[in-house]
Amino acid sequence: MRHAPRRLRRAAPKPLLDVGRAFPNTAADAVFRKRSRLSLLGSARAIRRLLSLLVWTVLAISIQSFCLLLPGRAKVVFAQVYWAMFCRLIGIKTRVVGRPATRRRVIFVANHSSWLDIPVLGGQLEACFISKGEVGTWPLIGLVARLGRTVFISRQRGATRRERDEMRARLAEGDNLILFPEGTTSDGSRVMQFRSAFFALAEGSDSPLIQPISMAYDRLAGLPIGRATRPLFAWYGDMDIASHYWRLARHRGMRATVVLHAPLDPEDFPDRKSLSHAVWRIVADGAATLRQNRPARPIDTVEPQTAPQQQTAYT
Repeated sequence: MRHAPRRLRRAAPKPLLDVGRAFPNTAADAVFRKRSRLSLLGSARAIRRLLSLLVWTVLAISIQSFCLLLPGRAKVVFAQVYWAMFCRLIGIKTRVVGRPATRRRVIFVANHSSWLDIPVLGGQLEACFISKGEVGTWPLIGLVARLGRTVFISRQRGATRRERDEMRARLAEGDNLILFPEGTTSDGSRVMQFRSAFFALAEGSDSPLIQPISMAYDRLAGLPIGRATRPLFAWYGDMDIASHYWRLARHRGMRATVVLHAPLDPEDFPDRKSLSHAVWRIVADGAATLRQNRPARPIDTVEPQTAPQQQTAYT
């Protein structure tokens, strides 16, 4: 047949069955089609959520601008409503264990692994955030932060006293504050050491209570989070919010757990370094418990101090 005339080669019988064309529904094809379908659904979900968030934010800016002109706590309450709805629209449910302190003004101190920490905590606590100064210059995000009455700090040595006085004035006016004393976001696998300088706000007479908060993102698609899926929620390093949002908002069944531990009185500690370390131990231990998917419970006692490096837990 190799040297047969061209006419005979044309007349040679063709295969009766092309398996690839006759049976396209192979297992590999089914998996490919399912992934493609899920990818399209995830993209549509992320776009729908983004549009909902933009519409809600534009509406909330108008409402909060009006609330700022009114006396009373309308501006505080609506800020909490805004963040709670934000979490709902983005698809994150929040489970809260414990209760916020009410005896006197409170500084809530939490671990920090993502920009999502802000809507999660903001939707559960009547408090203002303490944030680095550059956030106030970000488009739209800076406007939302200013309307939420965020206290911006520059971390410059010369401005420390002025910024501390501003935060104390805010506490004297009746506001609670939310502080992330790690100073930056982490990868979610540990709680970095707290910077004791942040606790200078709690020094002196009539100091506010310090309430430690442990938080972790512990559900994705309704299933417990593990090492492989935990980085999906973490936002750190040189990540940008847009790409992080796109990866995250495509998913369903997301949940954050917030554990409110017993508040501490700064007057019970000799200095701000010991207070900082005690708060860090509580937050780190609580966060490690959440990462291990063990039952969450508030810590109501301070154990004897141990070396900081012994408390860093990776799970």
